[in-house]
Amino acid sequence: MNENLSYTKGADKAVVYEELLPQIKSLLEDETDTIANMANIAAVLKTAFGFFWVGFYRVKEDQLILGPFQGNLACTRIKKGKGVCGKAWDLAGTIMVPDVDQFEGHIACSSMSRSEIVVPILHDKIVIGVLDIDSDLLQHFNETDAHYLEIICSLL
Repeated sequence: MNENLSYTKGADKAVVYEELLPQIKSLLEDETDTIANMANIAAVLKTAFGFFWVGFYRVKEDQLILGPFQGNLACTRIKKGKGVCGKAWDLAGTIMVPDVDQFEGHIACSSMSRSEIVVPILHDKIVIGVLDIDSDLLQHFNETDAHYLEIICSLL
C-alpha cells in the first residue's frame, strides 16, 4: 500500500482510485477469506480517502449483518429496504446520498455522517453484501466514486 497516496492531500479522486486498484487486486489475489478481504479493503479506502466510516454489511437470512469496518460504532443489523444500505440491497444498485438528512428513512448511526454511498456486492446477480461509506462532508460522493467502488466490489 502506497502510504503517500491520499485524496485528503489533494490528489485527484480518479487518480487515487486508479492507484488503489492494482494494490487491492494484489491484496485479494492470494487470499480466499472474504472477511479478511473486506477488512483490508475497508482499511485501504479509509486510509487513502480519510472517509468518516467505511465498512461492509453481509446478507444473512433476511438482514444485513455488520462486517469488517473502519470508523466509529455502527448499526449491527439492517432490514431489507431500510436505510440507505437496506435500500441498496433491495434495489441491487448503488445509491449516493448527498445529504443524509434528506434521505427518508436514513438510519443515523452517527450524527456526524453527512453524505453516504452504498454499493451492492453481487454474486450471480444476487446481492450478498454491501459496501457502505459515510462522509462527514455534504455531497462528498459522485459518479467517480460509484464507478470505482463498483469495480472494487466486483473483485470480492
